[in-house]
Amino acid sequence: MEVLALVHGDGGGPSLFGEVMEGRGDIVVEVRLHRGERPQRPPSDYEAVFVLGGTAHPYEEEAHPWLGPEVEYLERVLDEGVPALGVCLGAQLFARAAGGLVKRAPEPEIGWFPVELTDAAEGDPIFSALPGRFPSFQWHEYAAGVPPGAVELARNDVGPQAYRLGKAVWGVQFHPEVSLEQLVGWIRSYGAQAPVPPESFVADAERHIAAWNVIGRSLCARFLDAAVRLSPQDD
Repeated sequence: MEVLALVHGDGGGPSLFGEVMEGRGDIVVEVRLHRGERPQRPPSDYEAVFVLGGTAHPYEEEAHPWLGPEVEYLERVLDEGVPALGVCLGAQLFARAAGGLVKRAPEPEIGWFPVELTDAAEGDPIFSALPGRFPSFQWHEYAAGVPPGAVELARNDVGPQAYRLGKAVWGVQFHPEVSLEQLVGWIRSYGAQAPVPPESFVADAERHIAAWNVIGRSLCARFLDAAVRLSPQDD
């Protein structure tokens, strides 16, 4: 199937999710919004949409003028019923598109934090396959919360960590798509201005990444399976 991936930074991208899609024979169309690219086709032209993370905050439209048009595009994704998965900033932007108010988290989460599934996750086509509790990689200051009409699927002490909006859109505050190389690149790019100690950050990533990538592959594959069943193109 053909999948649209909306990317917000050169250090982002589908990463592990791209490997999963390549293994399935899916076609991935990457649109790098931060470079001035824009989707050239409507959401309904795709069987699924990924909206990935980035360093922008969800309301910084003056610094990142692509944010407003992207939210409008995500409103169309919701209206057209296209299966979609928003990651970190992507989850926040879907919350905006659904009429939610995205706020600063009570505290930033940068590194590995426990996440626990809610009871609603038991019947979810994606989250029902995940462990009930697991360490997750996070890097965010804002949080999507649970937008209007959504079901909370996971949370931790900081707040909601995943939701399902309607039958076909999911948002996760954590980063299931990351590779070890990607995480090392992220922290090294800050140099002396890194928000957390780089050496301990890398050591933690090396310790957790193998198990985390198992969860990431499972989450991605389950989403894509759900997208096949839910895509309006199959109606």
